[in-house]
Amino acid sequence: MSEVILYSVVTAVFVGISAGYLGSLMVLEKMALVGDALSHVALPGLAIGIIFNFDPLIGAFAFLFISAIVIWHLQRVTKISFEALVGAMFTFALATGILLMGDDLEALEEALFGDITQVTAMHVGAAVIISIGAILLTRVLYKKVVLAMISEDLAISKGINVAKTNLLYLFLVSLVVAIGIQIVGTLLVGFLVIVPAIAARNLSTNMHRYVMLSAVFGLAAAVSGVLLASYFGQPPGPVVVFTGITIFAVTVLVNWRKKYTT
Repeated sequence: MSEVILYSVVTAVFVGISAGYLGSLMVLEKMALVGDALSHVALPGLAIGIIFNFDPLIGAFAFLFISAIVIWHLQRVTKISFEALVGAMFTFALATGILLMGDDLEALEEALFGDITQVTAMHVGAAVIISIGAILLTRVLYKKVVLAMISEDLAISKGINVAKTNLLYLFLVSLVVAIGIQIVGTLLVGFLVIVPAIAARNLSTNMHRYVMLSAVFGLAAAVSGVLLASYFGQPPGPVVVFTGITIFAVTVLVNWRKKYTT
């Protein structure tokens, strides 16, 4: 196994686990499309990094952080849903990113679909640290977010600052999305936040099993997709999606079989 593939696989392991874990909460909150749309917001940051010749992922981080703050603040001020605000931000960011990249179609394709040949030891280190940190912090937030989802008034009565909790969770999702861009691309990284979680729901009878399966399915989709993409010489993003959808289809069949054999 070449060094580049090894780096990509290690990154995929941590990105897959963290995206599946955080995505389980996003699906519970019925914010799955937020996770998908948020991933597109990174495109202008990637474009700026390419134009000014610095690591595009730094630009992606910056743009995602700024967007998370703007969306959070607008939601508090206007009371417009997260889905609507992220949808508006995502289309604006996508258009801006494409315009900034201009005629550089190769760079645009890499940004949209991922490029495992550009993964470095620094990217691997960042993915490991960020993924572990995001999982640990989300574990602390999990019950608070779920309680706020059930009843915001009840959460407030328990001393939970719902607004700050939601902002921190958006930050964590943004971080995981940013580190996943190198593997899956901006167009498809939102998939890893959604599909492993909905696949896990098909086989889960309790919260613990649901959360664990979300992480496992995220891991399986990311790693198998990267390995298959490398083997067949394809962009990793679409292959990761294909493997993830296959996992989801299997869980649907298993769930269907259970219902009709009991």
